[in-house]
Amino acid sequence: MGGLENLRVLLVDDNQHMRAIVTTVLAGVGVRNVRESRDGAEALEVLRDWPADVAIVDFQMLPIDGVEFTRMVRNAPDSKNPYLPIVMMTGHSEKTRVMEARDAGVTEFVAKPLTAKSVLERLQAVIYRPRPFVRSGDYFGPDRRRRDDPTYTGPWLRAADNGKAPAGRPATATQSPGDNMQWDEA
Repeated sequence: MGGLENLRVLLVDDNQHMRAIVTTVLAGVGVRNVRESRDGAEALEVLRDWPADVAIVDFQMLPIDGVEFTRMVRNAPDSKNPYLPIVMMTGHSEKTRVMEARDAGVTEFVAKPLTAKSVLERLQAVIYRPRPFVRSGDYFGPDRRRRDDPTYTGPWLRAADNGKAPAGRPATATQSPGDNMQWDEA
C-alpha cells in the first residue's frame, strides 16, 4: 500500500500497548500522521480540531466506548464528518458485538489479537472500496449489506426499488463519501 504518507488516522484505544502496535503497523506501510486518544470522549475532542481521514477505535473503553463514539460521529448535530470511515477493533468478537458495532455505523470490524494483515485489509477496504452511506428511520452509516441475497423477497431490494420507497416506508438517503446527498422518494 503506497501513497499513505498523507493519510490522517485517529487511533483510539485505552491500552497504550495496543496503540503502539497499531501505530507500528501503520508506520510500516507509510502512514505518518497518527493521533492517539485514550477513549471516545478524548477522540471526539480531537475531531473538533483535526480532520481525520480514518478512525481506528477500540470497542470497550470508558467513559465513552467505541460504539457510542461511532453513534456520536454519525449522528451528533455538531459532528464535523459523519462519513468518517471507522474501523472497530475488539477482543470481543461475538456476533452480538459485531452486530452492535455494525448497527452503530461502524465501517469495518477487526478482531484482536490483531495482525498487520487484518489491520491493513480493513484500511484498504475503507480507502479502496468505500460503501455508500444510508439514512433510514433509526440508522445512519455505511450500507450494512455486504452482499446481494438472491433469496431475499422483502420490500427493500434496492436494485428493484427504482429509486422509490414502497408505500408506508420512510425515505432513505444514500451517499458515498464526498457525494451530495440523494433522497429516494417516500
